[in-house]
Amino acid sequence: MKHWILFFAIVFVDFAVAHGGRLNSQGCHNNRKTGGYHCHRGSPSVKPAPKLKSKSSVSYRNCSEARAAGAAPIRRGQPGYGKHLDRDGDGIACE
Repeated sequence: MKHWILFFAIVFVDFAVAHGGRLNSQGCHNNRKTGGYHCHRGSPSVKPAPKLKSKSSVSYRNCSEARAAGAAPIRRGQPGYGKHLDRDGDGIACE
């Protein structure tokens, strides 16, 4: 019996040391080593926030400039796309 008590004590101590606590109200936290986000209480409704696309450092004043750079046509979401370059609003600039 003493062996079982010792076994369970070691196992549960190992689980307690694995995470230092610091869970949010949903029972989740960010992993400091990998940057991941995970939960311990099984809350299926909690999801990590989607990554936002960074703003492109490429921009063109007009379509002539985009064509001269060899970038035209530019589709929505591609670097250099801007609403001011898409006259008909179809998502394809400088067509």
